Parts: sequence; C-alpha cells; structure tokens
Amino acid sequence: MSRVTLVTGAGQGIGREISLAFAARGDSLVLAARNEANLTRTAADAGEYGVETLVVPTDVTDAGAVDAMATALLDRFGRVDVVVINSGVAGPSGQLWDLDLADWEQTFAVNVTGVFLVCRALFPHMVERGSGSVIIIGSISGKRPLWGRTPYTTSKAALIGLTRTLALEAGSHGIRVNLISPGFVAGPRIDWVIQAQAEGRGITAAQVRAEFEAESPLNRLTEASDIADACVFLASDQAAAITGADINVNSGAVMYG
Repeated sequence: MSRVTLVTGAGQGIGREISLAFAARGDSLVLAARNEANLTRTAADAGEYGVETLVVPTDVTDAGAVDAMATALLDRFGRVDVVVINSGVAGPSGQLWDLDLADWEQTFAVNVTGVFLVCRALFPHMVERGSGSVIIIGSISGKRPLWGRTPYTTSKAALIGLTRTLALEAGSHGIRVNLISPGFVAGPRIDWVIQAQAEGRGITAAQVRAEFEAESPLNRLTEASDIADACVFLASDQAAAITGADINVNSGAVMYG
C-alpha cells in the first residue's frame, strides 16, 4: 500500500505544491483546507499521477472539524504516514499598538492552535502504529523581526518550541517531528506583504521587493517548489535521523536555527 499523506492548507500556494510533490512520489493524499473549490482543483491535478485523493474541507481552528477530518481520513485509508501542517494566515500588518485584539487572536488560532488540534487528532493513531513523520511549516519570520508583522512573527516563533517539545515527546513512539522555515516565498501572499509594508513605510512596492531579494545571498525569493522538495525529503527514509529540527529553506536569508 502506498503511503498516506495529509496536507493542510492544500488548496493553493505552498500547500498545493507540497501536495503535488507527494502525489508525484505515489502517495495517497488527504487534502484539507477551508476552500473546497481550491481543494478540488488540487485533487484533480494530483489525480493525474494516478494517486487516490480525499478532499476534506476543514477549518483548523474548529476542534470538531479537525476531529471529523481525522475520522474521515482513517475511515478511508486506515492509516496516516505523513502529516504536513501548512495551514496559516498572514495576519494583520501594522504597528502593534494599532492592531485589533481580534486580528491577533485569529492569527494565533490558525497558525498555532490549528497545529495543536491537527496533532492532537492524529497522534493517538500514529502512537499506536509506532511510526509517522510530521512536518510543520513555519517561517523565518519566527526567528527575526519583520516590520509590522508582530502577530505573524510571534505565532511562527511559537512553532519552534512546539516542534522541539513534540519531537521529544513523540520520539519514543517512532514519530519524527520537524519544522521548515521558508523565506520570502514568491506568490500572492508575499505580494500582499510587500504592498502592505510599502504603504505602511511610505515607500514603493518595488523598493520593498528589492529589500527582500537583497536579504538572500542568491538574490532571489524562495519558490513554493523549494518547500515542497524539502517536505518530501523530511518524510523520506533518508531523513530517518532528523527530528526536532528547524530547517531553513529561504535562499539564505536566515542561516541560523
């Protein structure tokens, strides 16, 4: 039987690329996100690799919905081998003292509590099986300041501690837990961040983009496919000795854990 891989936030962007990368390796896929139409498109493209897919529209901030997703997954496949938790929101942009509490709390609900809920729902099964690979998508913003992004950077910093502690707790059960910290990933989200920073700082979007690119020794943004390739590696037997790691995939913009 092929491996079964769950990807949250699978409808677009990084999550879509991750899903297709695992499909290319022959994994059966469980695709979760809020937007069913986007998930269906990802499933159709993944199906071209001849793999089985299950679409489960899920709000990762809703404990009941996450538990229902886990039940649907296990009812369909009877197992899960790889869990990629990619769901996330950019959160508000602005100086902390100008932000709304509701926006702060929503950022944490998706970016941190959502990870907790997915892990809580699926770990009993993985512990019982004695194996599994969990990959959490963080951000370099959790390790360095980024103007106007306090809710986002703080939520991503929390994932570093979550990953390391969960890896410690789960290791004796044969489960590996790792974090990937992408850099500025090309796509609609980084375009929004660039525009918001430009407006907040009174400079042009082109100037902000140039700053972001200049932070990389390679003078480039990171591609979603770069993140997907790292996920495939971390889920493979070649990464059998890697757990509790925070892997930078950010074109060199950050070179420390």
